[in-house]
Amino acid sequence: MVIQVSNDPSFAPVPTLTTYLRAKFDNENIRVVTRPKKTDSLEAYIGEEFLGVLFVENEKGRRSYIFELPILDVDLDPVG
Repeated sequence: MVIQVSNDPSFAPVPTLTTYLRAKFDNENIRVVTRPKKTDSLEAYIGEEFLGVLFVENEKGRRSYIFELPILDVDLDPVG
């Protein structure tokens, strides 16, 4: 599946989603890129650090994106 946010083939999701995530998280270093071996999803980074994967979902004629952000237990500060 090719990720596309509208029926207009000139509309590119990578810059649109990059702009959206930068505004949502107030961080100009976020970038969305295509995946080298996958066409059904995109990857998000802050600089060179991997953030997560964006998947497209089409349900009842509406398109949405699911942003999956993994959090490793080693990345969490210990409590206490």
